[in-house]
Amino acid sequence: MTLAKPAFPAPDHDHGRCTADALAHAEEVCEQRAQKFTPIRRQVLGALLSSHRPLGAYEVIDELAKSMARPAPITVYRALDFLMANGLVRRIESRNAYLACAAHDHDATSAVAFLICERCGLVGEIQSGSFAGDLNAAARSSGFAPKLSVVEITGVCAHCQKMS
Repeated sequence: MTLAKPAFPAPDHDHGRCTADALAHAEEVCEQRAQKFTPIRRQVLGALLSSHRPLGAYEVIDELAKSMARPAPITVYRALDFLMANGLVRRIESRNAYLACAAHDHDATSAVAFLICERCGLVGEIQSGSFAGDLNAAARSSGFAPKLSVVEITGVCAHCQKMS
């Protein structure tokens, strides 16, 4: 039996390593797809990687403004669109926010479930081929051609449960 990758990072995880790995993965994805991983795209992804919490576009702008000239919103939205199209960022619809993808073994159309902690705001990401298959089969039986499946589940993460 193999253990699943934890949905949430441990509170004491090496965040610098986590960020470096995600940026290296993004470079690899862009290179494989002959896409340009421009400095602004890297900076936007870096801002999203600054924590494991989803950020709205204007929060990304605020984060970037700490270390560079404040970028125009359209510039950030274009970078976010690129990152989403390449499976590097997901949008949390219920929060109108964006999250750097934690899982590196999915494509832009695979099913993902976000686990959103109501206490600390962290967001975990899990995949499940079985629930995706069931959802897609139900959609197809209704004459619908599914493209992307995202499920958002709110609750309390294990770390916050231990703290209460």
